[in-house]
Amino acid sequence: MTSAGIEAIDVRRSFGRVEAVRSITLTALPGRITGLVGPNGAGKTTLLLMLASLLRPDAGSIRVAGIDPVDDPAGARARIGWMPDALGAWASLTARETLVYTGRLYGMTRAAARDRAASLLTRVGLADLADAPARVLSRGQKQRLGLARALVHDPEVLLLDEPASGLDPQARIDLRELLRSFAAAGRTVLISSHVLSELDELVDDAAFVLAGRSVDEPGVGTRMRRWRVRATGERPTAAGVAALLGLAPEDVGSDRDALTVPFASDADAAHGLGTLVAGGVPVIEFAPAVGRLEQAFLDLGDAS
Repeated sequence: MTSAGIEAIDVRRSFGRVEAVRSITLTALPGRITGLVGPNGAGKTTLLLMLASLLRPDAGSIRVAGIDPVDDPAGARARIGWMPDALGAWASLTARETLVYTGRLYGMTRAAARDRAASLLTRVGLADLADAPARVLSRGQKQRLGLARALVHDPEVLLLDEPASGLDPQARIDLRELLRSFAAAGRTVLISSHVLSELDELVDDAAFVLAGRSVDEPGVGTRMRRWRVRATGERPTAAGVAALLGLAPEDVGSDRDALTVPFASDADAAHGLGTLVAGGVPVIEFAPAVGRLEQAFLDLGDAS
C-alpha cells in the first residue's frame, strides 16, 4: 500500500473565537495531485499553513512525508515546498538572487544554489528576467518565481495556494506540465485553487472542505448536472428537446449556440444522448456544461 505523503486527522485551529478549521481530515498520496476545494473562508489556507509548519494546530495530528511538523518543523520544512498566494519576496532582490538566497537557507553551497537557480528560472520561463528585481515582475511572473522558490530544495511534498492566479493561458499549461512531471516522479502535490476548470484537468484526487470541516464528495449536494447540447443545422427548440427527453420546457436552458439539459447521472446523460439522436437531433457536441470540480463547488454552496 502506498504511504501517504500528507495525512491530516481531525485537525482544528481557531483564532480567538473564530474557528477557522473545525475538523479537517485528508490524505494526499505520493505520485498524485490532490486538489483542495471549498469556498472562501472554508479553512483551506489555514490548513495549508499548518501543513507547512507555519501554524500550530489546536488539535488533531499531521504527518508530512512521515514527519510531524509540530514536533520537527525543521525536518518537515526540508521536505516541503511551500508556495503561498503572494510571493512575499524582498522587492529589491532579483529573481536570481531570490532563488540563490533561498537555496543558501536550505544549506546549499553558493555554486550549487546558483546552478539550481539558473535551472529553475529556465524551467518556469523567467530566464530573461533573471536579473530583474522582484518589484518589476507582473503578478503572473511573481507566481512563477514563487513556484521556482518552492522547488529550490527538490522537496518531496509541494503545497500550493492559488498557483494559477495571474498566469496567462500558456503559463497555466506550463504549470500543469511541470506539476504532472513532479507527481510522476513520485512526489506529493496538494493544490488549493479557485480556478476549478484548471484543477479539473490537473488533479487526480480532490478533498472538499466547507466551513472548516471535511466534506465527502459523494454526499455533497443533490444538484443535477447540466449538459451542453449543440446540433448542426437549424438549432432545435427547447420545447422540442424537452419533449423528447420527457422534461418541462423550462428545464432546458440556453448557452450561446447550444441548449443545456439537466441529468441526474452520467448514465442518464448517455441515455439522453441516445434519445436525442434517435429523435432526429443532429448532435455535434454533448458535454458537461461545467467540470466535475465546478459542479462539486456549486454543490458545496447548496450544502452551506
